[in-house]
Amino acid sequence: MVIDKSWTSLGKHEKAFYTGLKKFVDDCKPLVDSAGNIRCPCKSCRLVLWVSIKHLLDHISKYGFDPSYKTWIHHGELDLPPPPPVIDNTRQPQMSDMTTCLNDLSYIPLNNEQNEPTQGDIGETSNNLTQAKRNEFEELYASANEELYPGCDYVTRLDFMAKFTYFKVKGKLTDSIFNEMLEFFQNVFPTAKGYKLPPSYYAIKKTFKMIGLGYESIHACVNDCFLFRGDVNKDVHFCPVCNTSRWKDSNTPGKKVPKKVLRYFPIIPRLQRLYKSSHTAKEMTWHATGKCTEPGKMQHPVDGRAWKDFDTKYPDFAAEPRNVRLGLAADGFNPFGNLSQSYSMWPVILTTYNLPPWLCMKESSFMLTLLIPGPKSPGKDIDVYLRPLIDDLKDLWAKPGVETIDVATGLKFNMRAMVLWTINDFPARSSLSGWSGQGYKKLCPT
Repeated sequence: MVIDKSWTSLGKHEKAFYTGLKKFVDDCKPLVDSAGNIRCPCKSCRLVLWVSIKHLLDHISKYGFDPSYKTWIHHGELDLPPPPPVIDNTRQPQMSDMTTCLNDLSYIPLNNEQNEPTQGDIGETSNNLTQAKRNEFEELYASANEELYPGCDYVTRLDFMAKFTYFKVKGKLTDSIFNEMLEFFQNVFPTAKGYKLPPSYYAIKKTFKMIGLGYESIHACVNDCFLFRGDVNKDVHFCPVCNTSRWKDSNTPGKKVPKKVLRYFPIIPRLQRLYKSSHTAKEMTWHATGKCTEPGKMQHPVDGRAWKDFDTKYPDFAAEPRNVRLGLAADGFNPFGNLSQSYSMWPVILTTYNLPPWLCMKESSFMLTLLIPGPKSPGKDIDVYLRPLIDDLKDLWAKPGVETIDVATGLKFNMRAMVLWTINDFPARSSLSGWSGQGYKKLCPT
């Protein structure tokens, strides 16, 4: 016997709901216990409480039917085992997550006259695509569709590298241990038998760097007063401020080891990627339509006074809802988890306030931009380490902006960005103090 359950998903004011409910109660009358009670499947009782049969209709009418109650085993339906799954030998493998990512990166807008991806179309800032870059991207596509071993149709070689690296980070494995594991897997699953495991962590990082997940290593003065970057300063061996050597041992033959290294994760390609991904492109304009309509209530920074004051002062920026509003946060922590160890690491993180409130403060939406090494807090000299980030922010603020593809509309536009405010734990002497609430005045000159 087929039981009609369609009425449970209808509105409580529809006639078909009451017709189905009345029949359900009538069918339950022979199933009551000796006291005339039966389990109630309403959203309030959820089969935990028992009610009399005459109150069953009132409960479900008032609270509705529990949608998680699929098989009515307490109300006359037999609990039969599910039928065996039908195996479809013609099933095609689903598109992997990494292939979807590459499709987003290589998206070509309809108004692209060249009919081929430019370097700007794959997340870079330049429009001159070299043959080497094109070959790298083709290799990524091949890896994203390459079987990990013959007959494997559920994970590709690129998917394996992404997932395995995730386990490394989650388990806090060192590079040496990770390489030993890969070496062990290479011996157990040799390439001679068709297995295509990555040879080392270096090879995995090199692959991911082609996707745009790399970072810049910038040598810094050990006294926090200078960055050895740019065409003029990249080959300087002594700090021009304090005359301290850049190297741990300047007499070492071959490749020298720097005393301090700053890691910078470029923000321009990452902001461009937010508009190149079908998962986030539409959400990036939420702030333009998601303002709170209740007076005096704030549910997102767009409802705050700083946001509104900025829109009044810079109407040309506010006229394009795809322009990006950012928040900046920084704080120090001990990466070794040992209070007796005198070392601190200072991450600088950007928050994208274009996104709705349930996404903009989600951990996966945070953008790590700088990792400032210890052994102590940079103090007021944090300004020195922020220079790579500030340079990119100035490029993003200057007109006309950075050419970006919006997959939501299929068109290109010029993206600009600004820092609305900072949430910081900077020392009081830092020139960044006072940004909070009015940060755009520092980064957005007229």
